[in-house]
Amino acid sequence: MLVRGLLRTTTRAQLGRRWYIATDQLKVGIVGTGMVGATAAYAMILQGIGREIVLVDLNKKRTEAEADDLNHAVPFTKPELVTVGDYPDLDGCKVVVVAAGVSQKPGETRQALLGRNAKVFETVIPKILQHSPKATLLVATNPVDVMTHLAARFAAAHGAPASHVLGTGTCLDSARFSHLLGRHLGVDSSSVHGYVVGEHGDSEVLLWSLVTVGGVPLDDYCQARQILLDDAIKRDIDFKVRRAAYRIIEGKGSTYYGVGAAIAAIVHAIIHNEKCVLTICAPMATVAGVQNTTVAMPFLVGGDGVIAVLPLSLQGEEYAQLSKSAEVIKEAIAGIDEMEIAEENKQHNQQGATNNHNNNNNNNQRA
Repeated sequence: MLVRGLLRTTTRAQLGRRWYIATDQLKVGIVGTGMVGATAAYAMILQGIGREIVLVDLNKKRTEAEADDLNHAVPFTKPELVTVGDYPDLDGCKVVVVAAGVSQKPGETRQALLGRNAKVFETVIPKILQHSPKATLLVATNPVDVMTHLAARFAAAHGAPASHVLGTGTCLDSARFSHLLGRHLGVDSSSVHGYVVGEHGDSEVLLWSLVTVGGVPLDDYCQARQILLDDAIKRDIDFKVRRAAYRIIEGKGSTYYGVGAAIAAIVHAIIHNEKCVLTICAPMATVAGVQNTTVAMPFLVGGDGVIAVLPLSLQGEEYAQLSKSAEVIKEAIAGIDEMEIAEENKQHNQQGATNNHNNNNNNNQRA
């Protein structure tokens, strides 16, 4: 029987001190309440993750509507409160999901989009840390590898530990891999353990050599069960994993259910200090011979965010593919750096031209 009333959009101040104390250690912030941010909140509500979710977005009308709608789902699940706030309301959050960003314009290049989103993060990340300095930042904005790298850079400038910045990485891709492979094997996906690493994008790498089914190596399982898994079938699964987002976007415009569930799983791991292995992305000093880049790898994730990266024994083609994928991300990061330098030089030249103009005017007045 439902005993909790439907809550309308509410602020923490309206609820009083009692709720504040009860929920402060289970508080989650979401900055950016588009389809991904709102769906992540819904996934957390359904699973009872946290006790308070604070939504922050420039579009207040949309955000208030999302909060109302989400709160109306609470009576059917577990106690939770969804509030609309601003950056100061993120105070005390254990995790802040960063799903903010601009959409790609028609004809806009990927690099230009990256440059605009970099400007968004340059503003958003410091504002989050100003009011919630101990929070772990979970980046969901695409391209998530590059945006996580930039978020870590901006966060470091404000004293945040490196372990407190991570991205959703290839958690969704690994789930797609397990799902498709499980369907072929006739096994529930929860019993299929396979990693997708590298970029969350076209250069990602499916690690077939490390797949296990119930702890049994994939080849051994297929042999024991007399299941055909030849190169053609592997290529088909690889293609469907790698191109999944394109197919979904073509059909309905965007993806949000899968990544929303992935965000919820990562938040749960952090809030409850699960110390579980997830293919999130985080800055790494070196990966597959490539230095100072951010890629998805199997990381141990817990209450302090990123704990450690799992050592993978990759050889031959898989190692080469991971190295190439890491290079793709590093080149994108370098492209943003070049754009920032060019913008700084442009502003410097404009300032110099303005100063020269003012000096000439002053000289003319003296003459």
